[in-house]
Amino acid sequence: MENYNEDEITQQLQDPTTQRKAFEEVVKQYSQQLYWQIRRMVLSHEDANDILQNTFIKAWSNLDYFRGEAKLSTWLYRIALNECLNFLNKQRAQNQLSLDDVDTTLLGKLESEPYFDGDEIQKEFQKALLQLPEKQRIIFNLKYFKEMKYENISEILGTSVGALKASYHHAVKKIAAFFEETD
Repeated sequence: MENYNEDEITQQLQDPTTQRKAFEEVVKQYSQQLYWQIRRMVLSHEDANDILQNTFIKAWSNLDYFRGEAKLSTWLYRIALNECLNFLNKQRAQNQLSLDDVDTTLLGKLESEPYFDGDEIQKEFQKALLQLPEKQRIIFNLKYFKEMKYENISEILGTSVGALKASYHHAVKKIAAFFEETD
């Protein structure tokens, strides 16, 4: 949306008379990118849609706490990532699964997902991503797929830029090792 102005929208979100319309613009602006960020974490289309809905519901109900100190996109990503982590933790608890079992479950979802239209290489790439620890996977997804700057990721995750760079580097090495092993 070429006429989207974050500063204007942020001001409109503070005003009860323009809040609802401004929030509709926010939803239009960020739905697709948030959906794909969530989808890369949970893999299932249905789960990603549910989490996206929860993200916007949580954002709407906490709008009074958003004061514009961080960028709106950063705030939304933080909410979305927290919703993903809550979802994955809930799945683990419900199924009394270890981290590895959850990844195996996610892999099963990926392989049976009717909306997954990727080829075999993309599927292998997703398998490689599932080998990463959760936080590394988040960092890799934000840096690799969203091409987000480390400074922005730092704001979202509350982690130092140095730690993020190290984590991304380790993730890349693990993914490379995964492909060397499967060759």
